[in-house]
Amino acid sequence: QVQLVESGGGLVQPGGSLRLSCEASGSIASIYAMGWYRQAPGKQRELIARITNGGSTNYADSVKGRFTISRDNAKNTVYLQMNILKPNDTAIYYCNADISPRGIVIPRTYWGQGTQVTVSS
Repeated sequence: QVQLVESGGGLVQPGGSLRLSCEASGSIASIYAMGWYRQAPGKQRELIARITNGGSTNYADSVKGRFTISRDNAKNTVYLQMNILKPNDTAIYYCNADISPRGIVIPRTYWGQGTQVTVSS
């Protein structure tokens, strides 16, 4: 069973920083694109950062220049470094990955359980 587990969320003051981690585990053959989404109360889920298995990245305009996505393929882990955090960054952050489980040819999308990020003074 493939699983994604996020960690690193918490409470931080405006202007502060957090680093989120998401580790994929289980019976994995290959991991392709990985990304971070967030969902604030009463709002739709939003893609904020994505990284391909080749290292190409893209960001939502709202976080560009403040957030950095990276990955460690040896650890099956994707990171989101969040700097200069703002109150409207408050949301549940979800990890996403396209993964081919061992024994299955076609990849599918997996989601983590989410980690809460609260930015408040």
